[in-house]
Amino acid sequence: MQYPVLNTQITPEGRLDVLSKAEVSKLLDTSHGGLYTIFRHCTLAVLNSGNSLDDGKELLARYPDFSISIIHRERGIKLELKNAPANAFVDGVMIKGIQEHVFSVLRDIIFLNSEFANNPQFDLTTSQGITESVFHILRNANQLRPLRNPSLVVCWGGHSISGNEYDYTKHVGYQLGLRALNICTGCGPGAMKGPMKGATIGHAKQRIKTGQYLGVTEPGIIAAEAPNAIVDELVILPDIEKRLEAFVRIGHAVIVFPGGAGTAEEILYILGILLHPHNNDIPFPLIFTGPSSAAEYFKQIDQFIGATLGKEAQSRYEIIINDPELVAQRALTGIGEVRAHRKAKSDAYYFNWILKIPSEFQHPFIPNHQNMRQLQLHKNQENYLLAANLRRAFSGIVAGNVKADGIRAIEEFGHFELTGDSELMESIDGLLTSFVEQHRMKLPGKMYIPCYRIIK
Repeated sequence: MQYPVLNTQITPEGRLDVLSKAEVSKLLDTSHGGLYTIFRHCTLAVLNSGNSLDDGKELLARYPDFSISIIHRERGIKLELKNAPANAFVDGVMIKGIQEHVFSVLRDIIFLNSEFANNPQFDLTTSQGITESVFHILRNANQLRPLRNPSLVVCWGGHSISGNEYDYTKHVGYQLGLRALNICTGCGPGAMKGPMKGATIGHAKQRIKTGQYLGVTEPGIIAAEAPNAIVDELVILPDIEKRLEAFVRIGHAVIVFPGGAGTAEEILYILGILLHPHNNDIPFPLIFTGPSSAAEYFKQIDQFIGATLGKEAQSRYEIIINDPELVAQRALTGIGEVRAHRKAKSDAYYFNWILKIPSEFQHPFIPNHQNMRQLQLHKNQENYLLAANLRRAFSGIVAGNVKADGIRAIEEFGHFELTGDSELMESIDGLLTSFVEQHRMKLPGKMYIPCYRIIK
């Protein structure tokens, strides 16, 4: 099938007007280790904003002739795009928001390469070095804003949700917007779009013109979760672990809507951090919510957490069903507690330095067949470490479901295999099976073929 394409040249507005010859050379380097491939893939994903597609490999196949190059002009640079998706244009002119996201890609790719490649300031083998890198990426993207009270609510949830669940996320977003709270999501469709859409109406009703709708992503997932139409600010972190750390460092509360394996990964990530003894007394509002039809979903999530991580983990979140107003009230109250705690501890409102994130949650996990098979999925370890390994298991399933490299690995070598304690594997198998039965692993209308096998 042929998809309509257009050619264009675009100019940055007020940022990245000038690039060095070395930066241009690296961006256009198509050799192994060059930046062109990642630059092209992320740009193509941004141009695909608004399309219902959750398969990075399929997106690349749709537009095999898409290319991007940099043109030097007397007054700065231009980007030349050839065979770009036509849906990114109106009457032949690129949509302004999409154009801004293209230059966000350029900004972050350049920064990641120029600042972190062979830079002794950032020791990415240490926990502190990784946190410093996340801080600098967010600061370079102008996302660390002092002199502002805490107000950023991170919303997690699936891209594959029902219409009823999507409407509910909008209602929650609306209630958050009415309370002058801002929204940060993974930037894709479904539960990542709904809260932003609702918040725009809430902000408009309150005559708030400075509402924030922040999308945080990473190169491996952006093709499957391209920025939705509401995202006004986009940040690309280098990998899923730094993306997750960015969420919890800049967010002041987390609301979790129904989702699939990716949402389970996020839940396990935040619970694992909160289960670390260092974080016992740190307030961090965590709310699971959905409409009445999602009650069974959260019952299964709660049972899974109880069976794997125990009552201590269950005590770190609240489940609220079919009550958007109560969700927003609880979030606002919780953020008040966060503000008081940060003020008492002299911690920044804009970046949660005091939160301890164990290194097991920071170092990139490569979801290949060997690493998936060797995961330590047993209860003979501290709870936060078990959460870290469970998080890696679900991260691998996400890769096999939607990431181009993961999909190719499954096609070449077959299913990922997970093995561990029988009771634990039963819990994992039961949860994943429920996701499949509820059609939470793929967008509606698309048949899901499992990328994993549970070895009991």
